[in-house]
Amino acid sequence: MASLKDLRNRIASVKATQKITKAMQMVAAAKLRRAQSAAEAARPFAERMGQVLGNLASGVVGQPGAPRLLAGTGSDKVHLLVVCTGERGLAGAFNSSIVRLAREQAQALIAEGKTVKMLLVGKKGYDALRRQFEGNIVEYIELRSVKNLTWDVADEIGRKVLALYEAGEFDIATLYYARFQSVISQVPTAQQIIPAEIPADGLGDKLGGAVYDYEPGEEEILESLLPRNVTVQILRALLENNASFYGAQMSAMDNATRNAGEMIRKQTLLYNRTRQAMITKELIEIISGAEAL
Repeated sequence: MASLKDLRNRIASVKATQKITKAMQMVAAAKLRRAQSAAEAARPFAERMGQVLGNLASGVVGQPGAPRLLAGTGSDKVHLLVVCTGERGLAGAFNSSIVRLAREQAQALIAEGKTVKMLLVGKKGYDALRRQFEGNIVEYIELRSVKNLTWDVADEIGRKVLALYEAGEFDIATLYYARFQSVISQVPTAQQIIPAEIPADGLGDKLGGAVYDYEPGEEEILESLLPRNVTVQILRALLENNASFYGAQMSAMDNATRNAGEMIRKQTLLYNRTRQAMITKELIEIISGAEAL
């Protein structure tokens, strides 16, 4: 049985840990509001971009002059997985859920005889995937030094992806991230970004049956918009990931704080029982000694 000193040290240690988890929960809650606002603000722009591309692509798909970012290479042999995770842990299953989705799809593609390459954004994804796919990683991008997730950050990643595509390094690129739903729900998501996935109805009913003529032609506009769309989708993924990270961390630290409180309660109860047992034992020894005299 642990001594009273050991129990006191254990209780003090858990209380110190509880203070840390409570502070981390409060910091995550403060940062979550701004991150959630940024993620929600990026969604309409990204969705509208897809709708505009769908409307433009409706008259171009299948034509000889269709851009490569829209038509693809005509093959699906080589896949690039752009896996976006966090730079830090202590966020529950946030990082592991994204890594699990990417790993499962990578294994499925390899089983089909496809070639898989990976571009990893975030330290936690790199640490988890390099154990099994070290030979498949073409580049690792660290965001630890990035203070704000801006267009320039996403554009740098987008340029690397586009450079690999222009060099013929892959046929299909898929983006992996966690879509923020709520503090307790972050959905691992896989989104194909090259060739661009175009909604079947484009702008659909939102145009009210109107027909648009574009000047210059659809091909020229798509040549400009398609690379920008890659950056837009990457920026959206980074912002969604950021909000998901703080939501997951807030939830995880709240659970850790409550678990620490429960552990303190149990250890305090054990301490009091041990102390009472020692006092009782000493009283019995004193009484027994007195009676022996």
